[in-house]
Amino acid sequence: MAQREAVLRLDEQWARIRSGAARTDPGEAEALLSELIGALREPARTDAQCAARLGLRLGDLAARRFAAGDRAGALAAIEEGLRFSRQAAGHDPEYARWYARGLINQGVWLAWPLSDEDRLPRYPLGPGSEHGPGAMERAAGERARDLTRTAVDVWASLDQEDPVNQRGLAQAKVFLGDRLAELGLAEDAVAWAVDAEGQFRRLLLADPGSDESEEAEAALDHIGRQLELRLRFLSFDSLVSLRTRGLLPERLLPQAVVAARIQGAAEPEIALRLHLDGDQVRTMLEVTPWVAVWRIEVRGPDGLWTVQRHPWHSGAEVRNRTAREVGDELLRGFAASADYPGDSGLWRVRVWWHTEGDPAGARFRQVIGPDAANATPS
Repeated sequence: MAQREAVLRLDEQWARIRSGAARTDPGEAEALLSELIGALREPARTDAQCAARLGLRLGDLAARRFAAGDRAGALAAIEEGLRFSRQAAGHDPEYARWYARGLINQGVWLAWPLSDEDRLPRYPLGPGSEHGPGAMERAAGERARDLTRTAVDVWASLDQEDPVNQRGLAQAKVFLGDRLAELGLAEDAVAWAVDAEGQFRRLLLADPGSDESEEAEAALDHIGRQLELRLRFLSFDSLVSLRTRGLLPERLLPQAVVAARIQGAAEPEIALRLHLDGDQVRTMLEVTPWVAVWRIEVRGPDGLWTVQRHPWHSGAEVRNRTAREVGDELLRGFAASADYPGDSGLWRVRVWWHTEGDPAGARFRQVIGPDAANATPS
């Protein structure tokens, strides 16, 4: 008993350092954490509290390793920590919360290569991307998704009358949406994000002005940005599916209408399938611009593609136009210009929505020339 109390006092000491309430140099902090982890191992075999705290502290070690650039070491530490966290989770709701948070962290670190420096999906187009993730990266991303889904289940199993658990569940759903987006599952990612958005709005209304409401506002800002990005990668059928399921927020309907129009849907079809009035659709298209970004390239005798100068590599705001209409105008303009390589030349046009990027993400693509059928993107 005395040994157990000594270990828990050591844990309290570390907790004060971790929170910033007590100060020490990095070397001493690292040594204390190592000592604490070692001291917790024996009692953790039979004591739920010690097992939960060992899982928590191995998670702290993992976070420090990840911050230092040691992703492999972080994953090893969190993997070990979660075994203890899982063992203790059923003994106390707080231990279950620690377990769920550890699962989310493990998912973030596993999926890290699937996102860019701004933590946006690096390969948002899934299997259609010409530059998708490798097999190992994808496998890690799929495991991250499964771990995060488990975290959602853990939070959902807790008392949902408790605002802490409500907030934890909403945050877990946001992370699940992120993991799905990284795998190219844009429709599912939007569905989970919209679900989380609804929960955060309820939390905001329940206690306006509190610290928790400020957290909810920050989460809503994040979700809003993510939804605007993800809608760009949805097919018209996916937009219709979300609308039918009640998972397409009203504020995003203008963007959804524009997305459908970009893909070539006519106004009557958009109105019918998205359950909107025809005048609503027409107004949305008239007042909501989209940014068309284009690039024309010509293939030289060496087989390499050369990007053409402005205005053939540029962009502009357009309204109520499909990507094909923009592309067709570029085709006609370039063919009549001094830069045209002649009827024997090989050239290609791509049009993106908002951001130039992966060729698979182009809303309009066409290769022109006598050898166009055999031309492969480089």
